[in-house]
Amino acid sequence: MTSNNTPLAQLDDQLTADFYLYESLLSDEERKILLKARSFLRDEIKPLVNEAWGKGELPQEMIGKFRGSGLNALGYEGYGEHQPAISHMLGGMLAMELSRVDASCATFFGVHNGLGFYSIYYGGDQEQRDRFLPAMATMEKIAAFALTEPLGGSDVSGGMRTTAKREGDTWVLNGAKKWIGNATFAEYVVVFARDVEDNKVKAFVVEKGTPGFEPVKIEGKIALRIVQNAEITLTDVRVPETNRLQNMKGFRDVAEILRQTRSGVAWQALGVMIGAYELALDYAKQRIAFGRPIAKFQLVQDLLVKSVGNITASWGMLVQLARLQDQGVFRDEQSALAKDFVAARMREVVAWSRELFGGNGIVLEYDVARFFSDAEALYSYEGTHQMQTLIVGKSITGHSAFVG
Repeated sequence: MTSNNTPLAQLDDQLTADFYLYESLLSDEERKILLKARSFLRDEIKPLVNEAWGKGELPQEMIGKFRGSGLNALGYEGYGEHQPAISHMLGGMLAMELSRVDASCATFFGVHNGLGFYSIYYGGDQEQRDRFLPAMATMEKIAAFALTEPLGGSDVSGGMRTTAKREGDTWVLNGAKKWIGNATFAEYVVVFARDVEDNKVKAFVVEKGTPGFEPVKIEGKIALRIVQNAEITLTDVRVPETNRLQNMKGFRDVAEILRQTRSGVAWQALGVMIGAYELALDYAKQRIAFGRPIAKFQLVQDLLVKSVGNITASWGMLVQLARLQDQGVFRDEQSALAKDFVAARMREVVAWSRELFGGNGIVLEYDVARFFSDAEALYSYEGTHQMQTLIVGKSITGHSAFVG
């Protein structure tokens, strides 16, 4: 039975991977939002995914469909279709739904609606929120988040090479950024740069078409191929003081943004696990070998049971993390542990799922190859496995093992 006393058999779209009925923790209204999103992603986005992934393109048609989805800015008070803002629990399950269909689409949406939107919502003053966020909430304007540099990933906090120099009411930015999702077409790119005067990291909204701002698409990716990642060169890019996010005072504020969004990546990793597991389970029931479905083979069942175990454990961790977030008491190391643990379990599940498909597991037609490849990117971004481990390690031992 679910929380609203609806028999499980009558519940629309109950996920086979939801072994412990975690979705029953949502309210009736939240569940309606989740099911609406599930239907939208299944009917409108999924049919576009494989062709777009194969071509390495983000079709305008897909962006247009997201604009009308009602999913935009749901987590922000005062913005989005659903007010008041949704809970972290529902927000996490929506991120899971996106990745369950396609991790690239989840990343595109997460960069815009998470990293980009939250940077301005958290780091901007009220005038800046009023100026930028309404068009972002409707996805009339798309955002990007430019932190990582060609020579600075996990260590960018202490070694940011992109600089900002103030000249009157204008800032001049010079440097480079890399792996910046959405940057080839985004109207607003939040760029982080080190102020040469006080050595503190500041954030600037660079608008599309600003002279000296040159994003170039990164080609040849084997993961998240729909996401348009760019390497950005900034050459004497002039940004008005009014586009400097006024409440961003240093890298501590950048870390707060990452703390809030890192849990979303863990939910995405859960979605990838679920998507791959569902494909493997369906395939096992349909694939005939030695005169019977391979679902009847003991070793196949072993792979499926280990997968659903990883999913169930990860989902439980994320449910409690969401509760802590909704209470406003969660800590950085709790988000780090979730990203660390769930991403590692994801890697196992996509490998087992691909294995179950045999040779068909490397063909895009069967979908699981896409999940297998995309998992590698999720495992690395928003903080690598090793960096999350050190964050948690410092918390539990009281000793920092970071180098430098």
